[in-house]
Amino acid sequence: MMTDLAYTIKDFKSENEVRWCPGCGDYAIMNAVQKTMADMNVPHEKFAVISGIGCSSRFPYYMSTFGFHSIHGRAAAIASGVKSANPDLNVWVITGDGDSMAIGGNHFIHLVRRNIDLNVILFNNKIYGLTKGQYSPTTDRGFVTKTSPFGTIEDSFIPGQLVLGSGGTFFARAVDSNVKHNQQVFAEAAKHKGTSMVEVLQNCVIFNDGIHEQIADPKHRAERQLFLEHGKPMIFGQENEKGLVLENGRLKVVTIGENGVSEADILVHDATETDLSIHMQLIRMTLPDFPIAMGVIRSVEAPIYDQELTKQIETVSAKRKVNNMDELLRSGNTWEVNEPNSSEPVPFFQKKCPIIQS
Repeated sequence: MMTDLAYTIKDFKSENEVRWCPGCGDYAIMNAVQKTMADMNVPHEKFAVISGIGCSSRFPYYMSTFGFHSIHGRAAAIASGVKSANPDLNVWVITGDGDSMAIGGNHFIHLVRRNIDLNVILFNNKIYGLTKGQYSPTTDRGFVTKTSPFGTIEDSFIPGQLVLGSGGTFFARAVDSNVKHNQQVFAEAAKHKGTSMVEVLQNCVIFNDGIHEQIADPKHRAERQLFLEHGKPMIFGQENEKGLVLENGRLKVVTIGENGVSEADILVHDATETDLSIHMQLIRMTLPDFPIAMGVIRSVEAPIYDQELTKQIETVSAKRKVNNMDELLRSGNTWEVNEPNSSEPVPFFQKKCPIIQS
């Protein structure tokens, strides 16, 4: 039985100076992650943080855990190897919208598809911050940036839609400034067995300041954010007077008390529903017609890659006839040869090619 390890947030802070811009949303996310780890009752040495390239990917330097600052777009691939080789590690992947869905897009979808037991936090500020303001795969159509001076002419990725389309078993969404809610979401992600993907809407104060302001502003939070909880009705609004219903297969915002609508009519959130349709609609909701869905949107069970890999290795190992490299070299068709001018046989793995004389 595991005893209470009684960690605090200080146990997960490194001595390195944090070099993010003052006011960056990364600070709030890091604090939430550190608090979550402290509360997990997992031995300190069992944590590993893997990142790619970008402002968010400096994360491992600021964490007092094992860590690896990898190369652009490869955090998912490296973390997959770390977890597969060390199944008992609690591995967290820190990545940005450009790092994960541009150069790292192929690794991203296959990580989700395999369902490796990793916790992925995707910092989405809809811009390339570290490289000074180019548009990213999540930048909205028409948005003006240094590399789209006349506005982008591309539709953007919706991270949750990409996750579900890749067979994802867990997707959640949060806003950087709501640290308490982030902790709740990260805790749920850590409990999930399989790839936990959390999109955090993060503000870049230098190159995309205020990009999520309409959503994140505390004054409008109740009206513009729908905080989902499994098993509870999808209600929002200043007085919890609004909710979602399903009409002709589509989500619709209604006001409780109007047109005969009661709280009993409001759709109850089921994060464990295997059918994608409602979860996909929740992910795609946008202002001003709908609130933005926050919290755990999807959490379903499925086979876990690293667990299946471990079982397969154990099964094959129990049946194998060859246990080491020496046995492998001595198996199958083997032979011995004599050295020139010698009658003593030489083991096949030490033999030298005789000199052929004409």
